[in-house]
Amino acid sequence: MTITGYTHGTGADVPLQRFEVFTGTGRRRDWSDEEKDRIVAESYSGKISVSAVARRYGLSPGQLFTWRRQVRSQAKQDSPPMFVPAVIDRPAEPPPTRRKAITRRALPIGAIELEVGGAIVRIASGTDSATIAAVIQALKAQS
Repeated sequence: MTITGYTHGTGADVPLQRFEVFTGTGRRRDWSDEEKDRIVAESYSGKISVSAVARRYGLSPGQLFTWRRQVRSQAKQDSPPMFVPAVIDRPAEPPPTRRKAITRRALPIGAIELEVGGAIVRIASGTDSATIAAVIQALKAQS
C-alpha cells in the first residue's frame, strides 16, 4: 500500500513537499558496488547535501553516511602510509669570537683581575685606592 501526501516545506517560498509512505514487508535492495560508488561520489560533490542525495535514491541518510565511512576506511587500507621528507634546518652557527689567547699566570694572593673590553687589568694587593680609581676612570673613558 502506498500513501501519498503533502507537507509544508522548510523554506518560506516552498509551501508544500511530497512525501510517500511505503508499507508492507518490502525487500532489501541490493546495490552494486558501481552504484554505491556513484552515489557516494555524488554525495561528496558539494552541490547538494548528503541527505538530499540519500532522498534522491530512496536511502536513509544514515545508510549513505555508512557507505561514505566504508569508502574512507577502504581508501586508508589501500594506500601505503604517507611519509613527509624531513628537512633539518640548523641555524648558522655564529662565527667564533676573536679573542687573544690569555695566558693565566698565578696571581699573588689577594690580587684583583678585571677584564674590560678585551683589556685585562691586574691589581696587586696593597695597591692604593687612588691608583685603582684612576685606572677604572681611564677604562671608562675608552669604552
